[in-house]
Order: sequence, then structure tokens, then C-alpha cells
Amino acid sequence: MTDRFTTADATGAIRPWWPSAIAKLAAVAGLGALAAGPAIGAAAQKARPAQPTEAAAPRQAGEAIMAIVSIKSQKVTIYDADGWIFSAPVSTGMKGHETPAGVFAVVEKNKDHRSNMYDDAWMPNMLRITWNGIALHGGPLPGHPASKGCVRLPFGFAEKLFDRIRMNTRIIISPNDAEPVAFSHPSLFVPNPAALAAARARAETLAREADEAAKMAKQPKKKAGAKGETEALRKLEQLNTKARADLKAAERRLAAAKTDQAKAKAEDQQQKAAARAEEVRKSLDAAKAEREARLALVPVSVFVSRATQKIYVRRNTQERLPDAGELFDAIELPVTIRNPGQPVGTHVITAVASTDAGLRWTAVTIDGAGDAKSALDRITIPQEVIDRFGPTALPRSSIVISDEPPHRETNYRTEFVVALNNQPQGGLITRPRTPPEDRIARYDDRGGFFGGLFGQPRFDTRPRGYEQQQSSPFYRR
Repeated sequence: MTDRFTTADATGAIRPWWPSAIAKLAAVAGLGALAAGPAIGAAAQKARPAQPTEAAAPRQAGEAIMAIVSIKSQKVTIYDADGWIFSAPVSTGMKGHETPAGVFAVVEKNKDHRSNMYDDAWMPNMLRITWNGIALHGGPLPGHPASKGCVRLPFGFAEKLFDRIRMNTRIIISPNDAEPVAFSHPSLFVPNPAALAAARARAETLAREADEAAKMAKQPKKKAGAKGETEALRKLEQLNTKARADLKAAERRLAAAKTDQAKAKAEDQQQKAAARAEEVRKSLDAAKAEREARLALVPVSVFVSRATQKIYVRRNTQERLPDAGELFDAIELPVTIRNPGQPVGTHVITAVASTDAGLRWTAVTIDGAGDAKSALDRITIPQEVIDRFGPTALPRSSIVISDEPPHRETNYRTEFVVALNNQPQGGLITRPRTPPEDRIARYDDRGGFFGGLFGQPRFDTRPRGYEQQQSSPFYRR
């Protein structure tokens, strides 16, 4: 029987076989590798998908309306009203720190941002989309997902993009490739030219009156949306509440007065309280009208959530906040969704331009369950929302429809944060929540801006004691 582990030479001496055999096998393998190497390399190169490269559309680029990041293709595409204008490769979040798929908007811009989470890492030309740290920014691109949740852009592309992307620009992060398609539907807002003209005229009149008042007082004119407008309106709301309470108390005293002297005194107090209440009411109404006239010329964002069965409406007041970002005017109402147990998907419908007939819209679908038309077919938008916001709807207005609820990162200084729960969210989960975790849920029955635009309950989502949170590092990731 042949010994498989030894071999015999002609002299009959026994020696190990493996050194010479291994050498021969290595030589054969080497020759095989040399022969097969080019073929194997070519096959591997052919099997590897082509990496995205930077590109620009062969036309003049308009104002950026939205950016769509494809996690699958590791690519970002920027769109204006007429289609794509720029694209570039990206690097999204690595496993365990995945960039969340969903719908976002730019809430802060910082040309030279440095992270306080990751050893002062340089994140130039940052476009923040959540306050707990998800952003688009310049960074190294290894050709695969490698970030801790952000979307890295080529350094040069990020610099070019920074000045083209304005605050509140829509950022869509899709698990797969997605693109906007032309869209129309009878439920979409249709602006009224007369209402738009009246809103513009009203805003011009108010601006002129403010300018004249500032000149009379020899003070610099306060910019529309400047810091302090909301606080002034809040104080007027409080004064109005107090004035009404004082008037009711005076009326009770008048009703309870027994003697002529007491009645005369109570009547005088009642008249003064009534005059004061009327004065404060007029001031409050004028302040509300001024604010509403300005906000009527701001794009409106609508979010319909199947999870909460509510419609949320937000407009950016353009008021800078002490803890960074800008304040959003917000209301919410119940909404009717036909077959509410059935998924609707996630769709972003955007007004991209004005037309003679009203607005031109596009739709982007990033999560299945049909298209945007079938989703909107099932939704009955409250008439008061249509009546209030439809006549003055502008380009960049949008309607987001989703099975998801507003993400917990949605707050008083964001538009909407909608994250797809059927996709990994490591990049969000591993970051501390925007503090503090408890929110003020205060019912305000005064109506107007602070009571909801339709007198509905408004929940104040500002962090408790947020004025003291201005320097919180959680806001600066």
C-alpha cells in the first residue's frame, strides 16, 4: 500500500515528500494565477458596481428645491424646479450608526462646524437636519457607508452646495433610489391671485408703517421676523387674559353693589376695565394681523400621519432663537384617512414653481404601499386648512404623507422630522435625544397664534426651561 505521507527514492531511503511537492504545487499555482489573474481581476471589476461621480446638469442651475440621498447607491442628487442640477457620491452611516431614512429639512447651517461628540472632528459646510446631530457635511469618502450617522459629501461639493442650499430646504433620505415625478391632484393647494396680491400689499403697508413709526421714534426699524416678535405677542396674549379677567371681576363687583355709592364706584371701575380690555384686544388683533400678513408669504408645510390620524401645519417664522435655529408656527388637527388600517407609504409632494393655473407640483415616494396619488386619494384635508393656507400657497410649499408619526426630534425649531421605522436608525438611536426629554404639554385656550390658528389646543413643545438650555452641548453636535 502506498504511504500517502512519505515517498521512496531509488536507494530505498525514506524521506518526507512535502517540500518538493509543495514547491511544485506552488509553481503550478503561481503559473495558474498569472494566467488567470487578469481574467479574475476583470471579472471582479465587472461585478463591482460603478461608484457615483460628481456631475452637473448641462444647463443653468436654478434655486435648489430639494436634495435626495440614496443610501443604496451612496449618492446625493440636488433638484431645482426643472429637474436635477448636481449629483455626487456620499458616505452614509456605517452598520450600527446607520443614517436614518426619512424626510427632513435644513434647520441650521455652519460653514466651519466642529463636532463635540467626535473629538472636535471637522465637519465643514454643515447642513444640519436634526438637532441631535444628523447633518450633511464635507468628509472623506471611502466608497462605502463609513460615517457615524451623518451624510458625508466630497469636500469641494459640500463647499459649492453650502451657499446654494437655504434654510428649510427639503432633504429626503431614501433607502433606495428615488426621484421626483410630475404630480397633480384636486386636493392640492391652489393659490388665489387676488389673495396673494392682497397679502403682499398688506405686508408692504405694514412694513411702511413700521418704518414710519421707527423714524418718528428715531429708532432703527425692527426687521420682520426679528427676535422678540413672538415674545411681544405672548405678552399681549397674557395682557389680554388679565384684562378680560379684570373686566369680569369688575362686572361681578357692579352686580354685587348694594348702595348708590358702591354702584357708582363699581360702575367707574367696570368702565375703565372695559376700556382697558378693548385697548389690549385691539393691540393683540393688530399684532396677530401683522404676523399673519407676514406668514401668509411664507411657504407652508403640511404633514399627514396615518399613525396619529392628524394633520400638522407648520410655517417658519424666521425668528432666530437664542438656542440656535428658527421658530416654527405650528398647529395640528384631526384628519380623516380612508381605510386607516392600511399603509399609505411615505410620499413628499412639493410645489416647485408658479404657473398660470396655480402651482406646479412633484412627488417623491420613498416607502412602498402605492404611489402618492393613491395615498392622497384616501385623505380628506380639513376645509379650514384649505381655506386658510390654499389661497396664499407659494412654491416650496409641501405635503408629506406617511405611515409614521412625527419623530421625537420634531420640535419648536424644526419643520418635520419623519424617520422610516422599517429601516435601521442607528445614527439616531445612538445619539442622545435633544434635551431635556420632558416637554411642556400646556393647553392654551386663548386662541390665536398661541392657541392654534383655529382656536385648537396647542401643545408648547419648547423644552422646559429652554431659555437656560442655550449653551447645552446637545444642540451643537
